[in-house]
Amino acid sequence: MEQSAGRFAVVTAGVRLFAAEALLPTGWAPHVAIEISPDGTIVSVRPGAASHAADDRCGALLPGMPNLHSHAFQRALAGSAERRSRSGDDFWSWREAMYRLAATLDPDSLRAVALDVYRAMLAAGYTAVAEFHYLHRDPAGVWYADRAAMARALLDAAREAGIAICLLPALYAQADVDGTPLGAQQRRFAAGPDDVLDIAATLRHEAAGDADVVIGACAHSLRAVTPEQLRELVDGSPPGVPIHLHAAEQRREVEAVEAALGARPVAWLLEHYGLGPRWCLVHATHLDAAERDALAACGAVAGLCPTTEANLGDGIFPLPGYRSAGGTFGIGSDSNVTIAPVQELRWLEYVQRLVERRRIIAAGPGESCGEVLYATAARGGALACGLQAGSIAPGNRADLVVLDDRRPPLAGAPPEELLDRYVFADDRAAPRHVMVRGRWRIRDGLPAGPNGARD
Repeated sequence: MEQSAGRFAVVTAGVRLFAAEALLPTGWAPHVAIEISPDGTIVSVRPGAASHAADDRCGALLPGMPNLHSHAFQRALAGSAERRSRSGDDFWSWREAMYRLAATLDPDSLRAVALDVYRAMLAAGYTAVAEFHYLHRDPAGVWYADRAAMARALLDAAREAGIAICLLPALYAQADVDGTPLGAQQRRFAAGPDDVLDIAATLRHEAAGDADVVIGACAHSLRAVTPEQLRELVDGSPPGVPIHLHAAEQRREVEAVEAALGARPVAWLLEHYGLGPRWCLVHATHLDAAERDALAACGAVAGLCPTTEANLGDGIFPLPGYRSAGGTFGIGSDSNVTIAPVQELRWLEYVQRLVERRRIIAAGPGESCGEVLYATAARGGALACGLQAGSIAPGNRADLVVLDDRRPPLAGAPPEELLDRYVFADDRAAPRHVMVRGRWRIRDGLPAGPNGARD
């Protein structure tokens, strides 16, 4: 039985889902029965089961993909910063266009943009999003009467869309690592450690009991905070909540941090913070070999955003060495110039092939490249979002996607090829159905209504 609560259903009895095949932690398995509790937790997973008349049946089933890094508002800039300037273009010139966009937004317009973005994420197969949030103040740099007004706009959008959210209010205190004050275009980003901790604590209290909301914290970058401020943020955050930070995205950034702090960004963080699984270093693009291996060993998540990194000309993450060292990674849509997990995975692998001038970089001998990329990113993304998710296993959230295997190139594919075809060969790659914590959010590619049917 279900009761309607707003747009989506509240399940008051468990669900039994029967998949023709499902990607489990041990690999693909046929005829999988999955019991889901009323609170959206997977209770049991039984391969080789028989189906029953009451089952909700589906085809190829995957864990949902968490999106570990998003600036939702930047979607409004997508495709609008592709005209070359006379002075040449790079990340730093793109940033000026982003500042101009940021100056136009208030809580209502931010909520509208974010709602469209989060709905698009669900349709693409993202079941959770980590929103890296630094649009704190009004365009003049004055706090709103409710200092969490912009953050609430993002939470409201996620709730209406039906996607789980890890909201990360950002510490943003200076324009560069040398202490340069924030410029006029950055005034609305300004937030010190006390501001961020207070906003996070308020929202965490209000969201207590909402399993689809995690409140973490982030520092924009080592350029934008002092070591003392970062320490205050980390020590003031509850144990275990996610901590994110942009790190080593640009060579100029690496050089500036090294000059000011005496070490490269990731090396400095490793030395001073004992990084571990609660940390997500977004981009971490420019690593030397020692940083790469130490980051892999510490259990932190490398947050990779290949379509944005390509769009901005950031550089290429050293994936082969990082994978060889056992590193954890996830994917994010970042600037949301593209909203498609398959595109992020495809770009991640293809740029490595161009650098290495060989094929199949992420997978080992005999492994499916698409499967390795997808499964690894799902687990890493869940860790970065602070969610018990990322694989189809008892105790995890029932965040699931069903592939559309009715049409080429997925139609007729053996299970061991499904993810290779999905990641590398499906031009219209999007799941058929999407479930978030036991509730269908997308059915047959369209938003689901209160009873799980298409709107």
